[in-house]
Amino acid sequence: MRKLLIGYDIGSSSVKATVLDADTGKVVSSQGLPKVEMPIHSLQKDWAEQDPEMWWKYIVETTREIVKSANIQKGEVKAIGISYQMHGLVLVDKDHQVIRPSIIWCDSRAVSYGNQAFEALGSEYCLPHLLNSPGNFTASKLKWVKENEPDNYSKIHKMMLPGDYIAMKLTGDILTSESGLSEGVFWDFKANGISQNLLDYYGIDKSLLPKAVPSFSLQGEVSREVSELLGIEAGIPITYRAGDQPNNAFSLNVLNDGELATTAGTSGTVYGVANKPLYDPKSRVNTFVHVNHTKENPSYGVLLCINGTGILNSWVKRLLGGENISYPEMNEMASQVPIGAEGLSFIPFGNGVERIMENRHIGAHLNGINLLKHNQKHILRATQEGIVASLTYGFDIMKAMGLNLNTVKAGHANMFLSPLFRETFIHMNEVALELYDTDGSQGAARGAGVGLGIYAHAADAFIGLEKIASLEPSPSKLEMYKEVYANWLDNLENHLK
Repeated sequence: MRKLLIGYDIGSSSVKATVLDADTGKVVSSQGLPKVEMPIHSLQKDWAEQDPEMWWKYIVETTREIVKSANIQKGEVKAIGISYQMHGLVLVDKDHQVIRPSIIWCDSRAVSYGNQAFEALGSEYCLPHLLNSPGNFTASKLKWVKENEPDNYSKIHKMMLPGDYIAMKLTGDILTSESGLSEGVFWDFKANGISQNLLDYYGIDKSLLPKAVPSFSLQGEVSREVSELLGIEAGIPITYRAGDQPNNAFSLNVLNDGELATTAGTSGTVYGVANKPLYDPKSRVNTFVHVNHTKENPSYGVLLCINGTGILNSWVKRLLGGENISYPEMNEMASQVPIGAEGLSFIPFGNGVERIMENRHIGAHLNGINLLKHNQKHILRATQEGIVASLTYGFDIMKAMGLNLNTVKAGHANMFLSPLFRETFIHMNEVALELYDTDGSQGAARGAGVGLGIYAHAADAFIGLEKIASLEPSPSKLEMYKEVYANWLDNLENHLK
């Protein structure tokens, strides 16, 4: 009988489910829905919301698809793991009903509350204890609801992160993880527990927070009612949950001090692992509990996040033809113009406030347009170069914190499918890049195996993980990309004045 693991990845663009064979580490079946991007609702400027029931709908549909295509038999599925979009706020009442739409990761409404908390609590508390400014994270979003929607706040039984909500729907149990509490900036790293100082300042009762469990642990079992809905057995344990960036790092076997992972989906990230609690004095990059953290063996994830990444690329796609042009066609067109797009430069900060810009709203800007020279191809190349330049800006911050950025791992997905994007990334950042055939749902499935004990150690979970390519920068192109980045920095400085 096969030993199968199911991994879910709840993103803001889609929901993906994968069935993994635990013995071989190979994908048996995988499904992502919807086929077009899920809507993000913005009722006011800088707001971003999604309906949690929409995520659940696609969990149900993807599960039915993978069960059918994998021909899953009774007793084969051993455990389930969950990855999810970080920093979102989900609120439920005592009947486990959603009170309001989820305020998701790229929503900027709570910035002022986080800034005020940072000033009131002081950097001498926030940085050593929280490793971050409360900023625009989940705790500040909950404070926004308390102040602006008191009727909704009064109904709250528990606040959750998106993955906690999906786990609740599967099992009926409301739990979270230590990593999740840290990503919401509820975690005091010095006390190794919930920050009572922050809760007191915000006037939030600790009882609204779910009980925290380790990322790898038994976290409930699939209920009988849900098993009938999904077409799987009741009693299958949930044994892993993590935010998308810690999980992406885990999926790439990035678990040790000095190792790095990167993604370029709707947002773009670099995630570095450290064995000591690093922080940026301006909180432009953020430190959380990594999935393999324990009190005895601490492990921290330093996250650089750029909101305007794949979302800019998809915006340009819609602008230039939508369904009439594919991403591979866009990549090919972009590669037909020289490095630097003949002076055209794109600042991609058009998806809410950016943390690396100290929670300022810079906006997206296309600079240096020459009406006699530039065309669609130049815009496409400037888009990819501008996204990488924003990541490079964050890289410089991470280097100043003491992180060693020499080799970065990435899944062969999203913008890393573009040869031009990969070339720009390794040269502008002067790093080697390792590409792997994996994604977040595969990582969640492997995590489920660790949590159940199928794999004795986290490092054992990567049987079957295939490296596709190793890329090194070419000395002949380094200076050209340095010039592109210098031009981008000049344009950014002009917009910051």
